[in-house]
Amino acid sequence: MSEPSAPVVSDDTPPVATDDTPLVVSDDTPLVILVRPQMGENIGAAARAMLNFGLDRMRLVDPRDGWPNPRAVAMASGAAGRVLDHAGVFADLPAAIADCAYVFATTSRTRDLTKPVMTPERAMEHARALTAAGQRVALLFGPERAGLENPDVARANAIISVPVNPDFPSLNLAQAVLLCAYEWRRQQGDVPPEVLALAGTEHATAIEVARLGDHYEERLEAAGYFHPPERAPSMKLTLRNLWSRLAMTRADVQTFHGILRQIIRHRDGG
Repeated sequence: MSEPSAPVVSDDTPPVATDDTPLVVSDDTPLVILVRPQMGENIGAAARAMLNFGLDRMRLVDPRDGWPNPRAVAMASGAAGRVLDHAGVFADLPAAIADCAYVFATTSRTRDLTKPVMTPERAMEHARALTAAGQRVALLFGPERAGLENPDVARANAIISVPVNPDFPSLNLAQAVLLCAYEWRRQQGDVPPEVLALAGTEHATAIEVARLGDHYEERLEAAGYFHPPERAPSMKLTLRNLWSRLAMTRADVQTFHGILRQIIRHRDGG
């Protein structure tokens, strides 16, 4: 493998294989490669989107306004600035992807090229399998005005296409980066799709829920709610099912007890 063009600013310079030394790849996250980016603000915003979801390896191909770019630094703000600090800058795309085993190109336009076309979800699933096997993966994003050109896409192994509104398919650079980074992070598997924020309390136990049901049955019985009598069993069953379906916390249970007690006090003139 020939050595990639030396980056202008980079702690991301890839190890280079010689004829007798194999290339050792240790990366476990994809590279984000911005091809001919135009505005520093968009580079900084892309860095923020990356770090939000655990990606921190950026490469830049021939940035229009040169590098480093103070506007990119200002937009990155805070911790995301370290993504820019270690960004590799390359003169052309072949140099930037020379050490990559698999390259995804992001585009919303139909191409006259025969390639797999994947959603971000499927692409990041494939990327995880590749990186787990020790392969270096890259995600290509084109310039803001027109996106990647066909010669850029031709160098990729697959295309990522976001299922956007066909009447308005345009995404800005940072949005496109964020969508892919989000899918990468989402598939990490350590974040459940739904949790209950308990705000300092705990789930109510079955006996606490049962006692709440007893309290309401007693008061509703006294108020003549269960009428006619032959329907009382099914009405009570419906209420019991309602209480259990609410998945209440201990604080919820106490609130419902308190509401009922206050209603009784008010009725009795207390």
